[in-house]
Amino acid sequence: MPRPRFGTFSIVAYDPAGRAWGVAVQSKFISVGSVVPWAQANVGALATQAFANVRYGPEGLKMLAEGRSAADVVRSLTSSDPGKDERQLGVVDRKGEAAAFTGAKCMEWAGHEIGDGFACQGNILFGPAVVQAMARTYERTPGDLPERLLAALSAGQREGGDRRGMQSAALLIVREKGGYDAGSDRWVDIRVDDHPAPIEELKRVFRLYDLTMLSREDPATLLPIDGDVAKALQHDLGVLGYYPGRPSGRWDEPSRAAFRKFVNENNFENKMRDDDKVWPSIVRFLADAAQAEVQRRTKTQPIQPHALERGPGAAAGGDASGKKPAPSK
Repeated sequence: MPRPRFGTFSIVAYDPAGRAWGVAVQSKFISVGSVVPWAQANVGALATQAFANVRYGPEGLKMLAEGRSAADVVRSLTSSDPGKDERQLGVVDRKGEAAAFTGAKCMEWAGHEIGDGFACQGNILFGPAVVQAMARTYERTPGDLPERLLAALSAGQREGGDRRGMQSAALLIVREKGGYDAGSDRWVDIRVDDHPAPIEELKRVFRLYDLTMLSREDPATLLPIDGDVAKALQHDLGVLGYYPGRPSGRWDEPSRAAFRKFVNENNFENKMRDDDKVWPSIVRFLADAAQAEVQRRTKTQPIQPHALERGPGAAAGGDASGKKPAPSK
């Protein structure tokens, strides 16, 4: 049985400002993120596709870790591979130098474009406009590496992308100690394995990942928690069952305790501050969550009396006497 080919378009890139290396990829193939993207902090990034040789991943990163250039890695991997004519490869090294390879027998249209700090490559595409649009968009898009890589994927899809259609997408970005609790280098590691619109779904997942796992917001946007901001937070925390009092606009210790409980239970520890300021993203998230809670109480018929009158942040069950909690106002 012939092995599957990856009709795929991808970009590998290096961001010198953020010291980050990454790969973004889309394909009409199940779980493209499990095969194509490879990256290592302070080393480089690599995409192996078409009749993908997965050995290119670990072997290529090992060569890059030895200080070899992207062009040297591409030459070394392909020259010793008897199946190179059906391979496609993009590499960016620790300095941001990029190189790519498209085998002569890759299915049409196949090709690549190399730019300053990045390489775009694709096969079984609608045409060369796919990788050209990716390259121009990456060059012109402001922001950091996640924003630019996602923009490049969207641009490739707008030009037709994989001519067989869409199925999966992935975004892998590494930077030193960029992972959860600084315990790994996987700064961004998300995948959409099967979806009719995988790039848009990847963007949706990234927005949640960004809110929960990353700290990319501009500190200049921080809001002091007082007045209307404090009152809005108290109201929304109250709807969700975290804050027992009435919204007053005074950010006191019960308010701080309620907010800390919400932050910890909803995995926003990276957004927690001790200066009585709050990120706008958390304000928006709380407002949306409170609105959804109101809709839940309004439209859902409870089986257990009073079950919907207490938010998810409230303590389980009644008080020590067994009395039911009073309805929220």
